[in-house]
Amino acid sequence: MTSISAMKDASEHHSRAAGQQPLVRTVGTSYAMPAAAGRAAAPRIGEILVADGRMTPQQVEQVLEAQKRGNQRFGELAVKMGFVTEQHVEAVLARQFGLPTATDLSNAKLPSKIVAAMRPLSPFVESMRTLRSQLMMRWFDGTPQQSALAITSVDRGDGKSFICANLAVAFSQLGERTLLIDADLRHATQHQIFGLKNSMGLSGVLSGRAGLEEVAVIEGLPNLAILPSGPTPPNPLELLGRPDFAKLLNDMSTEFDVILVDTPSAQEAADAHVVAQRARAALLVGRKDKTRSKEIAQLTGILSNSGINVLGATLNEY
Repeated sequence: MTSISAMKDASEHHSRAAGQQPLVRTVGTSYAMPAAAGRAAAPRIGEILVADGRMTPQQVEQVLEAQKRGNQRFGELAVKMGFVTEQHVEAVLARQFGLPTATDLSNAKLPSKIVAAMRPLSPFVESMRTLRSQLMMRWFDGTPQQSALAITSVDRGDGKSFICANLAVAFSQLGERTLLIDADLRHATQHQIFGLKNSMGLSGVLSGRAGLEEVAVIEGLPNLAILPSGPTPPNPLELLGRPDFAKLLNDMSTEFDVILVDTPSAQEAADAHVVAQRARAALLVGRKDKTRSKEIAQLTGILSNSGINVLGATLNEY
């Protein structure tokens, strides 16, 4: 089992980086690097922005002229001159370096809370990629029956659903077939984060009133699917404790590489304990300057004593 401090230290990369600027934010230079033999030159940032309808050729010329008078990158000048936003420049840079993001920021209709897709170069998203790498080494390593992970917190408001959503996007960006299940049947939020309808969902599937047609593929993120919570049932703990939920996770493990399960907070209900037992592993989320280490340690002990692999804890300050 990974120690709490080890995972916390790594996840606090977000805390340390929160006040810093991304290492590389824009791209663009007047120098044209020769293309490798047999390979076409990659399009420049201005060409991509024109092709996307973000800039006109005349605006590109204005930026290039401004570049001659100073030593700033194309993207920085384009933002400063008001032609594009920093978000547009970051998205183009991500595409140039092969980082999957929302395929079309104007049409994908992804809400701003999906930071991993909308701001892929931000310090927060870099911390998500660090956490993703640790989880792949410690749990999602291809071992049979290690495809599901419950994500919970000590108390409501710690940001577990936000972390869960963006971590799911981060896994999908790596090419992992990723399923996010909203098992917080008391205070569901994933359908709100992703802008989805919440008709029958998980509660409908577990009660036998719906099937896997409730799983929604996210537009712009083809490797990511979401199973919303569905209507709030009168007996959420009993629904999640049924063999049907364990069977659902087992069946989905043949279709998906990574299954992240959002649960209620541990202090709110025993649902988190039940879900974590079904998933066999849990990641704890705490809020910086709010969640006490004693509370994390207590929750870790409770889950570990039930045979649940607690992979560690991560702090959220977003």
